[in-house]
Amino acid sequence: MAGSVLDDGDVLTDTDIIESYRFDRSSGTAAGQPFAVVFPRTTEQVASLMAAAYEHRVAVVPRGAGSGLTGGSNAIDGSLVLCLERMRQVRNVDVANGYVETEPGIFNTELREHVAGHGLWYAPDPASKDFCSIGGNVNTNAGGLCCVKYGVTRDAVLGLEVVLPDGRITRVGRRTVKGVAGYDLAGLMVGSEGTLGIVTMARLRLRPLPPPAATVVALFADVASAGRAVEKIMSTSTPSLLELLDRTTMQAVEEWRPSGLPVEAGALLLAQSDVPDSGADHEAESILEACLAAGAMEGYRSEDPDQAEMLLGARRMAIPALEAKGDWLLDDVAVPRSNLAEAVAAIEDIAARHDVLIGTFGHAGDGNLHPTIVTPRGDAEAADRGMAAFNDILEVALRLGGTVTGEHGIGLLKRDSLAEELDEPSRQLQRQLKDVFDPRGILNPGKSLPRW
Repeated sequence: MAGSVLDDGDVLTDTDIIESYRFDRSSGTAAGQPFAVVFPRTTEQVASLMAAAYEHRVAVVPRGAGSGLTGGSNAIDGSLVLCLERMRQVRNVDVANGYVETEPGIFNTELREHVAGHGLWYAPDPASKDFCSIGGNVNTNAGGLCCVKYGVTRDAVLGLEVVLPDGRITRVGRRTVKGVAGYDLAGLMVGSEGTLGIVTMARLRLRPLPPPAATVVALFADVASAGRAVEKIMSTSTPSLLELLDRTTMQAVEEWRPSGLPVEAGALLLAQSDVPDSGADHEAESILEACLAAGAMEGYRSEDPDQAEMLLGARRMAIPALEAKGDWLLDDVAVPRSNLAEAVAAIEDIAARHDVLIGTFGHAGDGNLHPTIVTPRGDAEAADRGMAAFNDILEVALRLGGTVTGEHGIGLLKRDSLAEELDEPSRQLQRQLKDVFDPRGILNPGKSLPRW
C-alpha cells in the first residue's frame, strides 16, 4: 500500500516517554502499559496498522490530544496506542458548499482560525478548544459553549473517512446539505469513542461568521434561582450562549487567576445573543427581563467586549481552577431544562451530605452541568466520599429524566452508569453493533459500552 510505511521517528517504544501517552486528562480511571505508541501521518498508514493488528489480534487504542475526561483513550496492557496527533492537515475548504475537510489531529481553535480566514465559522467550541483535537471532538460528540443554539459536533458532521478495525477504508456521510441514503453511519461513528473505527478525515459544516454578540450578566443569591431563570430564558429566546457558574467555581477561579468575578453572589448566568442587526439587542433585553423576573439580585447588559471576553475566559478556566485546589473528579450530566433548578439544588445537598467541595458550572441552556468534586490531595478517605458523591450525582440525573453524560462520553468512568440508563434491548443492540464493526474486539476494548 503506497504511503503506508512508517518512519523510525513515528514509532515509540521507550517506556519513559510512553508514560505520557498512557492516560488522558481524566481522574479516577486506570491505565495499562502499551507495548508501543505509533504516530501515523496518512490514512494509508492507519489502514496498514489496523490490518496488521487485526491479523494478529492486537488491541489498538486510538488517541488524539489526550484531553478526554473519562479514560476513553487510556492505554490497555499489551495494546498499541495509535496516536493521530501528527495528522493535522486541512485538506480542503469548500466555500461554495460551506464545509471543511480536515484531518483529526488539528486543534479545534486552529481549525476555527483557519476557516475564519475564508470568512467562515466552525461552531462547536468546547471549553478545551485550545488543546483538544477535532478527532477527539468527533469521537466524543463534543459540545461547547455555543451548542445551545448551534448544536454539538454531530450536528456539524457531514461526512467522515474512517479506517475500520480490519484495515479497510470507508467514506460515510455526504457532501450535500441534505441526504438520507442508507443508515446514518457517519452519525453512528460520531460519539463512538474510537470503538467502531478510526476517523482520518472529517467533513464539517461551516457557517458565516456570526455578528458581534450582545452580552447579559445576571447574579443570583443561589444556584437554584439561576436554574429557574434558565427555564424562563429558554421559553422565549434562543441565546447563542447561556453558561452557569456557582459561587464555589467563581471563588476557585478568583483564587487561581483573579478575574473580578462577583464571588459574593450564589451564582452567575452569562448569556449572549448573536441575532443579526438589532435583533441581538432585543433578545438580550428579553434575556435580562427573564433573569430579573426569576429573582436575579442584579442584571445588566455588558457593552464592553473586553469584559465579555474576560467573563468567557473565566468560564473556560473553571476546570483548571478547581483542579488547582486538590484532587478532582469531574462529572458531566444533563437534565431536562425544566429540572435544572432541582438538579443543582440536589448537587448542593450531595456536597453537604458527603462533606466534599463541589463546584458546579456548565452549559445551562441545554441542561448540561459539570459538577466538579474536589478533595484534599492524597486523602484516600475523602476520595472515597468524593466517588460516592460522583455516583449520587449520576443517580440524580437519571431520576430527573436526564443522562449520565452530556458531552464527555462514557470511556472507562461511566460504563456501570450507562448500564443503568439503557434498558436491556438497547444494551444488547449496543453490543451487537460493536460485534458487527469489530468482530475480533481489538479496537479500544472495554471502553464506551456498558459493563453488563
